[in-house]
Amino acid sequence: MSSAHKLHSLAWRVRSGASTSLDAFVCGWLEMLDQTLLPTTLRTIDCRTIETVWEGIKSLRVRGAPAIGISAAYGVCVGLQTVFYDVDGSRRIPSEEEFFSRLDEATKYLATSRPTAVNLFWALDRMKAKAESLRGQKSVEEIATSLLDEARLIHEEDNVLCRKMGRYGASLIKDGGSYLTHCNAGGLATGEYGTALGVFYWASEEEGKKIRVYADETRPLLQGARLTAWELRENGIDVTLICDSMAAVVMLQGKVDAVFVGADRIARNGDTANKIGTYGVAVCAKRHNIPFYVVAPRSTFDLTLESGSLIPIEERNPEEIRRGFGKQTAPDGIDVYNPAFDVTPSELITGVVTENGVISPVTPEMITEVVGKNRSVEDALKNRY
Repeated sequence: MSSAHKLHSLAWRVRSGASTSLDAFVCGWLEMLDQTLLPTTLRTIDCRTIETVWEGIKSLRVRGAPAIGISAAYGVCVGLQTVFYDVDGSRRIPSEEEFFSRLDEATKYLATSRPTAVNLFWALDRMKAKAESLRGQKSVEEIATSLLDEARLIHEEDNVLCRKMGRYGASLIKDGGSYLTHCNAGGLATGEYGTALGVFYWASEEEGKKIRVYADETRPLLQGARLTAWELRENGIDVTLICDSMAAVVMLQGKVDAVFVGADRIARNGDTANKIGTYGVAVCAKRHNIPFYVVAPRSTFDLTLESGSLIPIEERNPEEIRRGFGKQTAPDGIDVYNPAFDVTPSELITGVVTENGVISPVTPEMITEVVGKNRSVEDALKNRY
């Protein structure tokens, strides 16, 4: 990945010779960078079936809430392609009833891939709403091409929003500062730029600040070691990899000026679900009076949930701990508890960096104004005071 962020984790590809918008829909596929192979192997997967998209999300070939949402949007398009072909492979035009029946099947199926990242459900709902808004007004072919346009728009919007968050977050970065992050919230976890890592990119590339980043390895799947350390180094950021258990000592030694992490779902009161281990980092930051920031777009907020206690937490295969990356590291049959996420209470969060500004203090009232009403933080504060 260059400093210009040329490497994309996701892209919609179209067969050579496709000449119409419908061809781009029917003859296209989702190209997905297989993140399970990083940092040693750079390989993409051609997702030409909805099952391949589902497996990619479930198996963490693509991960990060924004990237999961983008994948799901494109996955809807891949899933709908089947109704445009007869059993003999010849092209056909489905009825409206058949098209919407398949749309319902596809969105329900993709929704079963992972339960915690709210962007998955946000993207699926947005795709369904787009199709329903055109039902009875446009032809099935026009609805299909509009859905591909919508998926591409979701992808492009993410790129724009990440840069906005990067700019707001960079105001919290000082020249010569050192920062800590957990898991991966960079270009690999989004459409291109990143949420938490986007803050570092903007500070470094746009403002010329010299910074150092400590990256937690992030057990058990080592997203920090395999992805964040690799991504930051490729983008010219001074990065130091540490074991998760070293974070407290690094803070105690005065080597961390602030913590920046991403999020998979944020409740109405600001409680934040993120990769397992984030809560522990927040506790340590609080103990050492270090600011702790979450960086996430409005689409990661779930205002239907009053608090983080209602966020569904995915539990993953025990073998990820017993036999991490294929090597046995625990006794056969040993009981394993393997939640993929934990929830950091809002009182441990200094601020949430969004595309509308930095929400601080993190309160239900401010979240309702900034996220629910889509207002800038500046306007929300004026209204409050």
